[in-house]
This record gives sequence, C-alpha cells and structure tokens, in this order.
Amino acid sequence: MSDKPAVMAIVAHPDDIEFMFMGTLLMLQQKGWDIHYMTVANGNCGTAVDDSETIINKRRNECLASCAISGAIYHPSICNDLEVFHTWDIISKVLSVIRDVKPKIILTQSMDDYMEDHVNTCRVAVTAAFCRGMLNAKCNPPREVFQDDVTLYHAIPHGLMDPYGRKIEPEMYVNVAPMMRKKWELLSCHKSQKEWLDVSQGMDAYQKTMEEFMHELGERSGKFEYAEGFTRRSYLGYSATDIDPLREALGADVVSNPKYK
Repeated sequence: MSDKPAVMAIVAHPDDIEFMFMGTLLMLQQKGWDIHYMTVANGNCGTAVDDSETIINKRRNECLASCAISGAIYHPSICNDLEVFHTWDIISKVLSVIRDVKPKIILTQSMDDYMEDHVNTCRVAVTAAFCRGMLNAKCNPPREVFQDDVTLYHAIPHGLMDPYGRKIEPEMYVNVAPMMRKKWELLSCHKSQKEWLDVSQGMDAYQKTMEEFMHELGERSGKFEYAEGFTRRSYLGYSATDIDPLREALGADVVSNPKYK
C-alpha cells in the first residue's frame, strides 16, 4: 500500500470521471496524491450497435486506457447499467474497495443529477463510506475495517442543473485550466461514445460539451478559465471535525462560491 494520501472517484459509468472529475484528480495527483478510479456500472447500455459483451469489453478497455495515461488506479465495475441500486449487494462491494483504498477524499456524483444511475451511485458511495469502520458491516470480498477520517465531495450534476432544469450552485470551484488538455485527451479514450456522437452531433461534440461545461464553471468562479464544481458533504459520521482536505491540498486553486447556500 502506498504511503501517499489517496483520493477515490466513485461514479456510475465509464467517462463520467473524465467529464466532471478528472481535472481535480489530476490537480491532486500533482500534489502527490494517489488517484483511484471506479465506475460502478460497466457501460453495457452505452451503444446503439454492439451486443452487451462487446460494449462491456470496449468500455472497460477505454477506462483502462484512460488510467494508463493518467496514472489512475483502476477498480473494476460491479454491475450493468440500470442495475445500480441502493442495496447491500452493491454497497458491500463498493465498501470492500473503500476499505482497500482507505481514501482521505471521495469524489462522487450529485444527489440532484438527472439520471438514476448517477443518484444511486452517489447514495451507494455515501453509505459505503459511512460504514467503513463498522465491524458488523460485512463487505464483499471481506476487508478489515478502518476508522480514519474521510471527506466526501459531490460533483455538480451533468448539465450543471438539477432534473427540473434549475441551475445548481456548487460550494467551491477547483481550477482545472492546467489540466484541460489532458482532460480532453483522457475523455477521448472513450472512443465508443465519441464515434456515434461525431456522427450524430458533429466532430468532437463529446469533448466540446465537456469543455463548455468547464468553461461555464470557470466563469462562475470569477477567477479561473476552467473549473470543476463540488459541494462538501457534512463531516458528521465521516470525520471527527469539520475538515476540508480538498481545499487544504489545492490551496489557491480552490475558491468558494459566494452564492452557495
């Protein structure tokens, strides 16, 4: 096990990390952190042409390619798309990975996202992190409990709005301008998604949408050209005191949102 502090991104689908999280992971990596990458679902429904086995293999290999370039530590998916539920079967498997990794920071999706897989992944990550130190919460496969502090940050939803079309305001903005070129490169690893969007929406629509989201968040920050947005979960049940390790690690590359309530 590495002596470096660990940050773990837990999301629903292949490419979710590259869209909304990867810049922050790379900024932390630059500060000496190990970065861990987990998509709970395998992406089997992300195609209009391939059978399930074919697209699962494609999307796993795309994730592995992204991790090879970024240096992220890959953790395999545990279920199909649309089968991410807040059940102990799913929670116990994510809990096992959390107990292995012992992250100081978990980045996960928003409770206000547009898609149920995203919301359910968020709920699974929250519960698994909460019971990381509970002796009688048995994970699959079994792992020893750990009691260290962990802080959860919820990313801004895909589309930067809630399911009702209302703009979401994050608590903080992370400067990802230094990582945008690499973020674009890593998103481009997900060729199975890019190819059909190139046909249906125009060349590089996939990457351009991501860039537009980051640029809008950068403008909202009032400081950065490109940003990712996060809201910190209450420390109760996760740390002894009200800590903010993301802000502590990245310093001036994190700014608060004065509009956040």
